[in-house]
Amino acid sequence: MKYLIAGLGNPGIKYQQTRHNIGFIVLEAWAKASNVLFNVNRYAEIAEISIKSHRIFLIKPTTYMNLSGNAVRYWLQKENILLENMLVVVDDIALPFGTIRIRPKGSNGGHNGLAHIDEVLQTNEYARLRFGIGNNYPHGKQADYVLSPFTDDELKILPYYTQRCIQAIEAFILTGIDRCMNEYNKPWKPDNLS
Repeated sequence: MKYLIAGLGNPGIKYQQTRHNIGFIVLEAWAKASNVLFNVNRYAEIAEISIKSHRIFLIKPTTYMNLSGNAVRYWLQKENILLENMLVVVDDIALPFGTIRIRPKGSNGGHNGLAHIDEVLQTNEYARLRFGIGNNYPHGKQADYVLSPFTDDELKILPYYTQRCIQAIEAFILTGIDRCMNEYNKPWKPDNLS
C-alpha cells in the first residue's frame, strides 16, 4: 500500500523555521528519525520510508506555497496513490500553538496551499493535519506573522509537537482516519510541560 504525505511550506533558507513551514518541519523531523534523506525531484523534494508493508512518500513541494497542488497532483499520479491515502500537513492560525486537528476533508480555510490543491485536484476530499501556530499578530499583519520565525520559547517545545504529528500520521496510515482523529484531536501537552 502506498501513501503520500505532503508537508506544505516555502523552499529556501529564509523560510526554514517560519510558522508557514510547519509541514516541512514535521516531514524533515520524520525523515531524520527514519535515517532517510530528501532528494530534489520533479516539483518537490522527496523521501521514502516504510512502515510495515506500507511505502510512504514524503514530499516537500518546491513550487512555493500557492502552487502546492502541482507537486501533489504529480506525485499522486506518478506513484498511482489513491486520494484516500494522502494526507497534507499545514499550518493553521485559527488554532492555538501546538494544537492538532485532523480531518478527512474540508474547506481550505483561506490557506493558499490547500486552496491550490483543491483547485488542481478539483476536490477537497482528502485528509489534512492542521497544526496550530496561534494568531498573536496585529490587525492586518497576518502575512508577516505566518512568514515569521517561531519564538525561542516555541522552538524549545516544537520538537515535542512535531513528534506528536509524526505519531498521528503513522496512526493515519496504520489504523485509519477515524481512529487517528479520535486519538490525536484531543488537547495535549508534553508531560514535562503540563
